[in-house]
Amino acid sequence: MEATPLIELREVSRWYGEVIGVNRITATLRPGITGLLGPNGAGKSTMMNLITGMISASDGEILAFGEPAWSNPRIMTRLGYCTQADAFYEKMTGLEFIESLLMLRGWMRSKANSAARHALQQLGMAPNMNRRIQSYSKGMRQRTKVALAISHNPEILVLDEPLNGLDAVGRHEMIELIRQWGKESRNVIISSHVLHEIEEMTNNILMMRGGYLLAEGDVKEVRENLREHPHQVLIRCTDPRGAALFFMERETTISAKVEELDNAVIIETRDVGLFYSDLNSLVLDRGIDVTFVTVADENITSIFDYLSGGAGGKN
Repeated sequence: MEATPLIELREVSRWYGEVIGVNRITATLRPGITGLLGPNGAGKSTMMNLITGMISASDGEILAFGEPAWSNPRIMTRLGYCTQADAFYEKMTGLEFIESLLMLRGWMRSKANSAARHALQQLGMAPNMNRRIQSYSKGMRQRTKVALAISHNPEILVLDEPLNGLDAVGRHEMIELIRQWGKESRNVIISSHVLHEIEEMTNNILMMRGGYLLAEGDVKEVRENLREHPHQVLIRCTDPRGAALFFMERETTISAKVEELDNAVIIETRDVGLFYSDLNSLVLDRGIDVTFVTVADENITSIFDYLSGGAGGKN
């Protein structure tokens, strides 16, 4: 088996009955970080399940380390996967959970315990590793899933929306960790529907829509195409009205809609890059705590329509 953690997809398709999961995708993913970008339903999770050998391709082939990925135990031992699924043994502690799963892979208890502790410490979970998972917040559960994915020191690391559920500080810390893993000659594949998040980690993206590979290459070129295209971003925070007033002072803000019942505000902006810079100022300078940030799905879909030359877009 070759040493380089190379992933190759050759004319890969996957169907669920008559529904297309992914269709005729050819790509080569090299060591470093690759962002898998697309709106909900684009086929990102299907792509990741294929890469990790969790499901088989309907057509084409996926190779990892030069061998078929599907149902290949030798590859699985060298690969870590954080799925979107939130499934735990709730009465276990975070430490017990990861330790037990490593032991199921054949690890000795002492080695499993040491690896579990190290992974949880990397993810900032040291103070909570001995608490039962049923008491964890959504962000803590997300950190524990990522800790499990890296606990056996994999060469290929696949992370499906790993920033979900994290607050602003947690997202920053996770992004820094992912960037570090990308510098360690690992092959890191990370999915997101937020362009700005991907750009903070890598310039290399695969852009998907409707099961098709829409674009491949440099994220900076994509951002230039989007600079004048409006984005809607939903923020949940302690003072949505204060946040709305703050962003309306910015020239790039088009509108701000407060949703009192959800403690949220929806900001429409012309420049999402500047928006995220301003978001840091909102927290640090105005003292407004932000608990959740996401790009509205409807707008993400319109962005991909725009890029693919769909309704209202350009070729």
